[in-house]
Amino acid sequence: MTYLGAEDYAHGTQSVTGVLLTNLGTPDAPTPKALRRFLGEFLWDPRVVEMNRALWWVVLHAIILRIRPARSAHAYQKVWSERGSPLLDISQRQTAALQAALHARFNGPVVAALGMRYGNPSIASALRQLREQNVRRILVLPLYPQYSATTTASTFDAVAAELKTWRWLPELRMINHYHDNPGYIRALADSIRESWSGRAPSERLLFSFHGIPKRYLLMGDPYHCECLKTARLVAENLQLPQHRWHVAFQSRFGREEWLKPYADHTLRQWAAQGVRSVDVVCPGFAADCLETLEEVAMVNRDIFLHAGGQDYHYIPALNDRAAHIEVLCDLLQKHLHGWPETDAAWNAAQTTLENETTRQRALALGAAR
Repeated sequence: MTYLGAEDYAHGTQSVTGVLLTNLGTPDAPTPKALRRFLGEFLWDPRVVEMNRALWWVVLHAIILRIRPARSAHAYQKVWSERGSPLLDISQRQTAALQAALHARFNGPVVAALGMRYGNPSIASALRQLREQNVRRILVLPLYPQYSATTTASTFDAVAAELKTWRWLPELRMINHYHDNPGYIRALADSIRESWSGRAPSERLLFSFHGIPKRYLLMGDPYHCECLKTARLVAENLQLPQHRWHVAFQSRFGREEWLKPYADHTLRQWAAQGVRSVDVVCPGFAADCLETLEEVAMVNRDIFLHAGGQDYHYIPALNDRAAHIEVLCDLLQKHLHGWPETDAAWNAAQTTLENETTRQRALALGAAR
């Protein structure tokens, strides 16, 4: 292991507060080779697949990674753009917008970096980027509004794995969830209203969340409850009656039972029952990605229309909308409270003077730098 050595520190250096934004991640290219590497990292995470490791290794390498990469590559090719992966492109725009917002909001130096749990840029590389900027305090914001061990806790694991190789640990805070944050709820509701401008709302609004195995819920994962609360609060903001909105779960994998109802089954049943128009929103995704742009906006749309439905509208994720950036910045400000660089009294000239005094005192005592 490599550690932060004494030669990496200079007395009197201005300390910085860092914000680490994270999301799930994406392959480097929409190819079977890149997908095999990405899926191998993702599906080997014990937070994602909780089963006997030896047995899972055999299943993963002997079956899944021989079949799934080509299928997933085909799906990624349908949403890949000249800017690359939608999730990475949007996440980079979110990071840049948040950096600008943080700079405008605080007097002191607060810098943002983006790290993906799987793939590139990695969480480890983002943390090192922050360390190179002399960040001594880090707030981690996993862009998963609803907490799950499969996502938020896995992010913590990756952060801890990198930090355990550092000699000088930064102060660390982490935002575990924001599923019921009033600003987030309001931004979601407003995005739905915006989708309805110029057209009548569909007969039903479907809140589609990424699924997890039901077994995880029974073992105490709060994700299911937080998804239901998000949907209820948004529906209340929209003043929708109960029969107009529903919650379902998408993206199941494997043979075991996942959280129900399943989104594809629900859409097929609605069409068969005579429902002709549907709006679908995915409040668990802070940025559009394969699961929203291909599965929800394309595959599930085809399922509904082929079963007899007539109008299907996917409402995009909040992405880098100004309202979303403001919500995230407000959330960060709340959790950054008390750190020097975010204090309204922080003064650049005074801080520079204090740092120089500290440096001169250290040098007089024999410090190398």
